[in-house]
Amino acid sequence: MNKVVARFRDGRMVKGSTSDFVPAKDVFHVAPAGAAGTRPTLIHVKDLKAIFFVKDFAGRADYTPTNEFAGERPAPAGRRIKVVFSDGELLVGTTQAYQPGRPGFFMVPADQAANIERCYVVTASTSEVTLL
Repeated sequence: MNKVVARFRDGRMVKGSTSDFVPAKDVFHVAPAGAAGTRPTLIHVKDLKAIFFVKDFAGRADYTPTNEFAGERPAPAGRRIKVVFSDGELLVGTTQAYQPGRPGFFMVPADQAANIERCYVVTASTSEVTLL
């Protein structure tokens, strides 16, 4: 099971676990976090901004994320990329799978100390994608 935060284009968010997300499929399920016995929510990828695969659901309220490649650890493998979402959010990281015209792609954020391990960006929810 993967811990995910599914962020919708309209600002909604669903936190939970998934075991059936596949980029080539149009839908997947998220079992809501902290709601044992609740039926999984059916998620349509076309309605999303991105799917964030996270370390934990709580995050760290005192942490300020960055979009910089810094620190003692080497940068994640892949091409450096900058994504500006339609809502103005900026995310910088690396990708091994971005190709213009595809419905989405995976990326690993530059900020390795952040709660996000990787994310699947829905291309239709971006206003700019730039290889750096």
